[in-house]
Amino acid sequence: MPEIMLKGYKCSRCGHTWIPRDGNDKPIVCPKCKSPYWDKLKTIFNKKR
Repeated sequence: MPEIMLKGYKCSRCGHTWIPRDGNDKPIVCPKCKSPYWDKLKTIFNKKR
């Protein structure tokens, strides 16, 4: 049986993976958590006291 590879996306914030309906444009937000920063790693800042 032949294998098919599909292009999908993964949210860096919540870990949700999805396949877009139209593969032409990059998604603006994650469909699950609605974060516009789904493709950027979450940075942790150290608070200086």
